[in-house]
Amino acid sequence: MTVVTQLLSRSRTPRSDTTKAALAAVVTMVLWSSAFVAIRAIGDVLSPAPLALLRLVVAAATLTVLIGVSSRRLPPLPRDRTSWLLVIAYGVLWLCCYTVALNAAELHLDAGTAALLVNIAPILITFGAGLVLGEGFPRPLIVGGAVGLSGIVIIGLGTETEGDWIGVALCLLAAVLYAGGVLIQKTAMRRVDATAITWLGCVIGAAALLPWTPQLVTEVAAAPASAVLGAVYLGMFPTAIGFSTWAYALKRTDAGKLSVSTYAVPAISVVLSWVLLHEVPTVYGLVGGALCLTGVALSRYRPRAAKTGKSGPATTAEPAP
Repeated sequence: MTVVTQLLSRSRTPRSDTTKAALAAVVTMVLWSSAFVAIRAIGDVLSPAPLALLRLVVAAATLTVLIGVSSRRLPPLPRDRTSWLLVIAYGVLWLCCYTVALNAAELHLDAGTAALLVNIAPILITFGAGLVLGEGFPRPLIVGGAVGLSGIVIIGLGTETEGDWIGVALCLLAAVLYAGGVLIQKTAMRRVDATAITWLGCVIGAAALLPWTPQLVTEVAAAPASAVLGAVYLGMFPTAIGFSTWAYALKRTDAGKLSVSTYAVPAISVVLSWVLLHEVPTVYGLVGGALCLTGVALSRYRPRAAKTGKSGPATTAEPAP
């Protein structure tokens, strides 16, 4: 358990696991929102793969220090082949490939629009839970998916160049990788310690990007200090701390329920992008993004009777805890 999660667990104020998980989720959402802005700010200096490599190396180093300070020993590692395969898949799909896809997308789109598009992931998570975990496809999920898709179409209508379309496609790819990463992580956490998953995921993701080391060295040598510090920030805070608090919350919350908290990320990202980068999504981006988030909200809707179980079995598309 890292220093961050120890502070949550050892808080002097009595809190339930649900409250602690909610606090961890808030920290995660704020840090992840800032990541969209930081990537946009330094993306023209460091290429997508080298930036991802530096971010994950810093994250792995930060987590190693935090683990050493908090427990002075490594967290328990996976003990069987299946657990290792799940952790490797998580590290490669989410921490490696998702990060590269998002970095590339923000070369073409502003931070706010990228955040709006990527955060259709909760719908994909719910669809994935229905498909992979056999939890079905309730009507709200179908309706929400259709509304979210209409939002993507509207954002697409606002694209004026080929580069814009590339950015939209890369954001959708990032959303798919994000959703797959959450489902794999939730499954892996039934077998592996949450801290171990986050730490190993960063190490594995960085290892997968090692072929870009020469390019990273060249670009860092020519980059201004502000860009390098921005990459270090991405590794220490949105990744090392943000993914640790996410894992803490995910361990104590259904993946589908926790994914709802990501509604806040696009709003925070748009505000930060406006204040720090003087960027505001287009009208198409804002309207389409609002529809995307509305679709996510609709996909999570459950009738009160279904929630309480008073009238038949509840239909859910959330992964089992």
